[in-house]
Amino acid sequence: MRMLLALVLVVLVAGCATYGRYQWDQRYGPANSERFDRLQRLAAAVDYRRDVKPILDNRCVVCHACYDAPCQLQLGSYEGITRGGHKDKVYDALRLLAVEPTRIFLDARTNAEWRDRGFHPVLNERRQTPEANREVGVLARLLTLKRRLDFPYSGLLPQERYDFSLDREQQCTAIEEIDRFESEHPEWGMPYGLPPLTGQEHQTVMQWLEAGAPASPAPALTPEQNAHVAEWEALLNGADLKTQLMSRYIYEHWFLAHLYFDDLPLGDYFELVRSRTPPGQPIDLIATRRPFDDPGAARVYYRLRPHASTLVAKTHMPYALNAARMARIKGWFLDEPYAVTSLPSYDPKIAANPFIAFEQLPVNARYRLMLDEAQFTVMGFIKGPVCRGQVALNVVTDHFWIAFVHPDVPLFNENADFLASVLRNVNLPVEQASNARLIKWLSYSREETDYLHRKSELLNQRFRGDDGPRLSMLWDGDGVNRNAALTVFRHFDSASVVQGLVGDRPQTALVIGYALLERIHYLLVAGFDVYGNTAHQLEARLYMDFLRMEGEMNFLSLLPKDDRNAVRDQWYRGASDDVKAYLNGSKTYFAGNTGVHYQTGDSLTELYGQWKGYMAPVLDHRYDLSAEGPDDTSFALLNKLAALRGRAVSHFPESSFLTVRGADGRDRNYTLIRNSAHSNVSELLSEDKRLLPDEDTLLVARGFIGAYPNALYRVPSHRLAAFVKLAGNIRSDQDYAALAERFAIRRTDPRFWAHSDAVYEAFRQAEPVEAALFDYNRLENR
Repeated sequence: MRMLLALVLVVLVAGCATYGRYQWDQRYGPANSERFDRLQRLAAAVDYRRDVKPILDNRCVVCHACYDAPCQLQLGSYEGITRGGHKDKVYDALRLLAVEPTRIFLDARTNAEWRDRGFHPVLNERRQTPEANREVGVLARLLTLKRRLDFPYSGLLPQERYDFSLDREQQCTAIEEIDRFESEHPEWGMPYGLPPLTGQEHQTVMQWLEAGAPASPAPALTPEQNAHVAEWEALLNGADLKTQLMSRYIYEHWFLAHLYFDDLPLGDYFELVRSRTPPGQPIDLIATRRPFDDPGAARVYYRLRPHASTLVAKTHMPYALNAARMARIKGWFLDEPYAVTSLPSYDPKIAANPFIAFEQLPVNARYRLMLDEAQFTVMGFIKGPVCRGQVALNVVTDHFWIAFVHPDVPLFNENADFLASVLRNVNLPVEQASNARLIKWLSYSREETDYLHRKSELLNQRFRGDDGPRLSMLWDGDGVNRNAALTVFRHFDSASVVQGLVGDRPQTALVIGYALLERIHYLLVAGFDVYGNTAHQLEARLYMDFLRMEGEMNFLSLLPKDDRNAVRDQWYRGASDDVKAYLNGSKTYFAGNTGVHYQTGDSLTELYGQWKGYMAPVLDHRYDLSAEGPDDTSFALLNKLAALRGRAVSHFPESSFLTVRGADGRDRNYTLIRNSAHSNVSELLSEDKRLLPDEDTLLVARGFIGAYPNALYRVPSHRLAAFVKLAGNIRSDQDYAALAERFAIRRTDPRFWAHSDAVYEAFRQAEPVEAALFDYNRLENR
């Protein structure tokens, strides 16, 4: 009976959609999917790029961008608008088989091709009249729907009507279903769960839609930009084998970068892509799932094309190109006396293992390229498609520091011979491509264990007596590079990485060398397919456990050998028997003495302090709280807020932005980060059972950290003391709600969009290169 009812329901829905399509076809003619493939050069009073795009960016793209855009509707470009929406989610934790990718600007070239991939239009593709453009455009209908009901301008939105959970069921309504949608969800107009556009903003967008949504071509590149593009494409497309192998390596590490020329006016970014055509000709894009997949071309050319979508903080990874960087790259890869005798195959067994594919390139050159912008390298793990959702992120703690092994210290670095002989046989799960089988998991575990044993033998041979690992073996940025010390924050289902050792004390720490950094990159960035099956995604998460532990072991080798196991056991309280067995086997990872000298009985705290001292010349202090004068009471109050510990902190959001309006009328912005403590992070499920709320901490940083604020606060400086007092007295969700009622800019606040604009402008003024739009998909409703 249930199957029969389900079948009837499917037939009814299909019948309604067919009738809806017939209804619109009768009134306005059949849809033409090619309608928007050519830009409309119409003389319109409203210009898309000048008038409409800024509204869509600041009111719509803050939710509709990248892979996690609801209904895959990406509104940050004209091409994304005309592509439309899709009923399938990109992130699907129950996917048995890989699906075809749907990456904007990569996987289809026309709207007709997107329709073949299941996308439905949100603009009118039928007969063009103002009435038709209003009635048969999903975007127009949803904007209009928002204005039919009075949006509440205080309190909370009713939870029975609004779902803001990360994996909520989505209603991806095509025009054939719009009447039913409006009847069932009259309060779900756009922007969903946020205040409506102003009257002027609504009029501007609707006027553009009624005119047929015309758009002129994007501005052409300037002569200076074309010259810089030509210089870099000349470097990357030399005919000799050495240059071709170097460029392949660079592409596999830069393919997510937003490249910019730092000697030109800021604003335009570029992407490095593979093309069938050489420089000087139009780009003939090669689109593959992974950057190391077979391009299907006898010769690959590496080309720079303009980044077309609006910049959003959750994917923005800026990377500066300049003459100094070009000189360094030439020095590392081209000027060194070595030979490349043949180019590696694109067979997955080879291409997915960088230690085989690039064994002819100097190890120092490869490592130097990643270290030169280490924050960008780590950011790939965080802002790439892998880093979304609690399960993907519960492999790391909420607050940890990262240091890197110095590339010029041979004692702690594996050389090329070691990498070629040992890591040649250590396969990453990415070799299975997108349809992985968990049955191979045990073989990966054995290979990683064997590698650690080999590395352990190497370390114990090299370090003897009291000549053990010491801080001088850590990369110090060559005295100038602030990428030498990084801090990572996990915000439950998102994460951030910043330069500097932020906070007084992290929960854990990693020391990463070349081989570890490279494996993490190929596991979580180059080799991760967000469209892959569940096994592929789970294997990446499970394998990262091994790599995290390896980085922790490297750090622990700096401690006195009698203290290492106690610290390790503290980090892995309550771990499973399998994890304990692995840890017990790793206790001999390095059995020698440390080369660091200690003067107190608390070696871990002392090591953190010595680390900060060693890195002092290159530490980035932009996030440190600082007083603006001897009478700065806000500074003292913010430090008091940052001193909160325990259960009061556990009720705070993961990440929030605090704006303090000073007596001088200036806004000062801070980030509040709740660092949740865990007994361990070595298990996939039941994270709530491993939380230690009595050990939670609150970090207060100057400026903005994170892409997904969970809450926004606005506090006059004369009320900051009241805010801090309420925060310290929180004992329940009701107590937090009382604080939010007084100080939060909630979803219903009539000041919401003005405050949002002010926050973004402050970000842009403070960090013009890193600034991009924040995402409000995870903004709380409490």
